[in-house]
Amino acid sequence: MGKNGHPRIPDLRYRAAVGSPPGAEVFDLAALPERARRHGNDPYRPQRPEFHQLLAVRGGSCEVTVDFTAHRLGAGDWLWIRPGQVQQWGTDLADAQGLLVLFEPGFLDAGTLRAAAPGLPHDEGPTHLSGARARGVERALDHVVAEYADLPQLPVELYLRTLRHLVSVLVLRLGAVLGEQRPETTATTAFVRFHDAVERDFAVTRRVDEYAAALGYNPRTLTRATMAAAGVTAKKYIDDRVLLEAKRLLAHGTDPAAAVARTLGFADPSDFTKFFRVRTGTTPAAFRAAARGL
Repeated sequence: MGKNGHPRIPDLRYRAAVGSPPGAEVFDLAALPERARRHGNDPYRPQRPEFHQLLAVRGGSCEVTVDFTAHRLGAGDWLWIRPGQVQQWGTDLADAQGLLVLFEPGFLDAGTLRAAAPGLPHDEGPTHLSGARARGVERALDHVVAEYADLPQLPVELYLRTLRHLVSVLVLRLGAVLGEQRPETTATTAFVRFHDAVERDFAVTRRVDEYAAALGYNPRTLTRATMAAAGVTAKKYIDDRVLLEAKRLLAHGTDPAAAVARTLGFADPSDFTKFFRVRTGTTPAAFRAAARGL
């Protein structure tokens, strides 16, 4: 519990259920609240999981908020929640029927994840599947469910290899649908490397020229690549990532704004306040109060 009386947002590490294989898990959505409580978590509080979640709703409806955007999900809707995103399930979770596939970041190879999700994960919301597209993804999900339930039939190493391949098929199938819904972009090697560097170092530097020097590119090259892939300049791409993390820490954390500023690499808290106000029209303190309904 923080000094201001607000509970800290928990960072959730993946912990396999007893009898489950390491790295991945499949279960009915209705089982999520009880599973969370067994692990000492409140399923209805904001949480920041360190693993991927593929949510497929097959009946009923429920609400989940991901990074300050509330999504109402119904039958045929899919949602891919990525590691590090802040989520909060609605209290109507029990009203939905569906499946949840969890897997750790290292469960699938990086190339598969890159091919399945070449866009910007923080910009993606639910995807409604119907027709032939839905049948292909649902068939892949059914194969994962069937194999997951068949653990005793294979040696563990062969079982994990099989499950890994089937989850790869599922994310590639789903990624193909997501790709059809994105504006056509050109994700060059320069942008991919820049994106990875920003994810790693956004709290270290916000200067395009420093990223360019570290990656061996001209700053103009990074800006052209980012404009083509994300529709914004390289500088705005960095600032948007810092702003997202600032909102997460302010809304769900307990540290004062000055500590959030230091966490994000601002030497002077007043610089952070100015950065935040210019991009949101409000102060960090006012944003925190509004996010918590104070």
